[in-house]
Amino acid sequence: MPKQEEADLWSLSDLCTPWCVHVVATLRVANHIASGITQIENLAAACGAHAESLEIVLRHLVKKGMFDEQTPGKFTLNEAARMLLDPMAHWFDLDAFGGRMAHAWGTLLSVVRTGRPAYHEVFGRPYWEDLEAHPEIAADFDALMGPAGHGTPDPDVLISGDWDKIHTVVDVGGGTGALLAEVLRAHPQVRGVLVDLPRTIARSGETFEKTGVADRVTTVGQSFFDPLPAGADVYLLKSVLSDWPDREAQIILGRCAEAARPAGRVIAVNGVSPDEDGPPRPDLLMMVLVGGKERSLTEFRTLAGAAGLEVHAAARLASGRFVVECGPKA
Repeated sequence: MPKQEEADLWSLSDLCTPWCVHVVATLRVANHIASGITQIENLAAACGAHAESLEIVLRHLVKKGMFDEQTPGKFTLNEAARMLLDPMAHWFDLDAFGGRMAHAWGTLLSVVRTGRPAYHEVFGRPYWEDLEAHPEIAADFDALMGPAGHGTPDPDVLISGDWDKIHTVVDVGGGTGALLAEVLRAHPQVRGVLVDLPRTIARSGETFEKTGVADRVTTVGQSFFDPLPAGADVYLLKSVLSDWPDREAQIILGRCAEAARPAGRVIAVNGVSPDEDGPPRPDLLMMVLVGGKERSLTEFRTLAGAAGLEVHAAARLASGRFVVECGPKA
């Protein structure tokens, strides 16, 4: 077992620095500096901020190694600050989805005390309902679930690789269709069905057009807690089950089992880890947002069994993603 590094309580409990990073990311400070605005008065005006307050925030970050102050009140980018120019820095934006993730941490004590998500205590609604009520935040979430946040999807999700037997794939909770598009592009004989909520489905057209597979896709705008399109060969669940507690995850698997009968396959990508890896990697953010969790293969096997499925195979793909393949119980 690797030696644990000594921890410093004050460093571990520093809330100041993360909030300063969120603030400068929200104000697009790095972008303004990159455009040539470096003096604090001009920088604050460009950001719509109070100059003295922004200066204090930037000086704190300078001490932490982010930004340089070459002369008093003149700030420049260093390597750490340039990272804020990356499009992925959008997830620090407090006015967008990053704000939801940041403020939700204030509910962690309630979550630990009750075992249930307390997102509604801050935002007035449970997480998924909040996304429905705020389409712009939901669009950020959908982008995070796609290639922008998770990298290019791996289309070879079958452990056996026997794609010649596959004619139809249903991507359950597939977002804007990034994975399904790659599957269809890699396997021209396959047709696809994308199932997700109507507001997400509405943004999938560009994904399928861009990959040249739009003529082989049907979209179904619905909840995956409702009966799914039946009779397909494969039902994909990528990064879905870890977003839900056991009760809801079992219902989703049960819907897949119903639709896959008698001979379809249900494939879970991500959210399950091999038993030999030890306890599943904790996903505290999903626990805080929605009560979700990662599961060991043994835990997943129990959950799948209760939903009417049995595990046929499990393996790690070349991409490193762990996949579990199930079929309906006889």
